[in-house]
Amino acid sequence: MRKSWGSLKTVAGFFSAIALTQFGINTSAIAADTVVVRLGLFTETISLAELQKAAKTGELPGSLQPYAKGLSEQQRRFFLGALGMNIPMDVVTVNRLVNTQIGTTILNDFATALARKDKAGVQALRAGLVLGSTAPQGLSILSFIAAYPSKRLEIDLPQAFIVAGSLNTAFWRTQQFMLAIAPQLDSKTPQIAFPFDPSQPGSAQVKILNLSLNDQKRDRKIPVDVYWSDAATANKPVIVFSHGFGSVRTDLRYLAEHLASHGYVVAALEHPGSNEANTNLALQGKTRVVKPQEFLNRPQDISFVLDELEKLNQTPNNPLVGKIATTNAMVVGYSFGGGTALAVAGAELQLERLKQRCKKNLVGLSLAEGMQCIAQELPENTYQLRDIRIKQVIALNPTTSLIFGETGLTKVQVPTLVLAGSADKTTPALTEQIVAFDKIPSPKWLVGILGGTHLSVKDPSKTLDQIGQPNTPLSGGEVVGEQAADIRKYIKAIALAFAFQMTPEAKNYAIFLTSDYAQFASTATFPFRLITQIPPDAMTVVKKFVDK
Repeated sequence: MRKSWGSLKTVAGFFSAIALTQFGINTSAIAADTVVVRLGLFTETISLAELQKAAKTGELPGSLQPYAKGLSEQQRRFFLGALGMNIPMDVVTVNRLVNTQIGTTILNDFATALARKDKAGVQALRAGLVLGSTAPQGLSILSFIAAYPSKRLEIDLPQAFIVAGSLNTAFWRTQQFMLAIAPQLDSKTPQIAFPFDPSQPGSAQVKILNLSLNDQKRDRKIPVDVYWSDAATANKPVIVFSHGFGSVRTDLRYLAEHLASHGYVVAALEHPGSNEANTNLALQGKTRVVKPQEFLNRPQDISFVLDELEKLNQTPNNPLVGKIATTNAMVVGYSFGGGTALAVAGAELQLERLKQRCKKNLVGLSLAEGMQCIAQELPENTYQLRDIRIKQVIALNPTTSLIFGETGLTKVQVPTLVLAGSADKTTPALTEQIVAFDKIPSPKWLVGILGGTHLSVKDPSKTLDQIGQPNTPLSGGEVVGEQAADIRKYIKAIALAFAFQMTPEAKNYAIFLTSDYAQFASTATFPFRLITQIPPDAMTVVKKFVDK
């Protein structure tokens, strides 16, 4: 039976009183009815009534019209769309979330959008979110403003666009899901001993061979860094790394060096149509950020690199001759590269549903969903890009939600390990990894990093967007660098154990691909979880939040 509105008001009143009194805020008087928008040197005061009218009419408030030239068309549409968008959370869920570690990170992100840093900043934001979620229509920007415990709310508009763009609908639903299944995630102390530590480096000294490859058929120049050691043999699979969107081939250098120190040949390639250099050109207006063809080119880049490595393997007088098992390959992909890895492992691109979804209002989409929408310009509705030389795949924070349609992931034909971070705003775990994992055939493993963000898996010393800066322009609140050292240590262990499943030593390493080892490796800051199937009751919760 549904609760009556009267009983919901009682619950709402309870949390409202807590939200206000907890932070020393007078419960009787204040709520924002005016918003001050700051755009560079200019400020403009807008009433809440004006914003409510704009949400209904789809037109910018009159007081903002003089500054509209400072906003791009995309920003104007986003501004208006965001005003009318509800966050899919009730008051009980919001209250629980804002009192978690992830909730604190969200509040700190919100605080960066406040132009006036008053002492009550984060506390007032927490109260505004809880109170705003008690509105009949639920939590929205408008209900938050109406509930914010101050007569005046001052916002830095450009920074607000960045924050709002990272906190998307899929991220909110992921947090709902994580709170709903929290009782099932209680840690258990493993009762077994582990024979050695797979996160420790191997004994071999790592060397790097730099290649400049040229695919003349597709007019693509592909740089490749090959990590190897004298311990490398053709009895172990060659491992190919596919980097993320707008990044570089050193994305996962620490992991490449770790695997190479244990006798693996690792080829980290750079995709020229979606690397950092391409993104820099796009920012200068010289090219598109990503062209639709890139969704096809990336898997083909991997196949081309394997072709070239096979030539190298057969070329006399080079140090890698006879050491590269190109017909027995594993792909490790991160973010966009995770989707690339799944595609080359057999996942079929299915674009019909994507094209329908991406024609609608894009407000509320995650960065991953927005990027996948670029593929709607491809002429066909299905593409099969499988390379039969790929025998295993690791997909770290992969993009999957739209590009593979309803059944594309069911066509993956190799053992697959998927990693998800619960605090990932760029590729939210629920929509991009958890739903995808359920569709992938066994054998498969899903690794969850509770508290992990999108950039947590990246190499902080070799990735340009992390050197000297704790956050990136696209997504604040990232856990990187030394903060994420425990995450990278665990990834080294499971990636090595997974690679060894393609060797005669598979049984010796299988123990590290278990929930027991995930619990053992967990830290107070980052609990790790590993499963091979999503339990039916948890899958019911997944569908509840995805189908909203």
